[in-house]
Amino acid sequence: MTMTAQPQIAKAGAGAAAGAAQGSSEFLSFRLGAEEYGIDILRVQEIRSFEEPTRIANAPPFIKGVVNLRGVIVPVVDLRIKLGCEKVEYNDFTVVIVLNVKGRVVGAVVDSVSDVLELPRDAIRPAPDMSSASVDTAFITGIASVGERMLILMDIEALMSSPDMGLFDSAAA
Repeated sequence: MTMTAQPQIAKAGAGAAAGAAQGSSEFLSFRLGAEEYGIDILRVQEIRSFEEPTRIANAPPFIKGVVNLRGVIVPVVDLRIKLGCEKVEYNDFTVVIVLNVKGRVVGAVVDSVSDVLELPRDAIRPAPDMSSASVDTAFITGIASVGERMLILMDIEALMSSPDMGLFDSAAA
């Protein structure tokens, strides 16, 4: 079973360009454990159902392996493992968000995808300042309240291209 969201994403991308002129941005929301995150819709290429990737020897646990996506070999990162979720379960809701990061295609495994949200800039609050060494907020760009939901906005490009991910040559990143 393959889900693609390109028609909606293409439409959402056009809306994001129009929204940016009006002081808003569009985000794809997804779940990692009990938390809901949002990433810039313009980084999303497509959404696919999870298929077991080919494992790469000696890769860190959060790198699940690689998949062949229409002739392109795509590394797959499980964000639940990378971000320390307590429970990592693969089921019918588990999906891979295919991202375009710095001109490279990368897959991100998440528990489920919720929807595309347009958020006005004034609805986004700055990320909390936490000086604790055990809490890494470097990839959190803000927090938004959407009804009863709290959405953690993430700079997915910075996360995926960070040196500890090992997906990009550190000189090129």
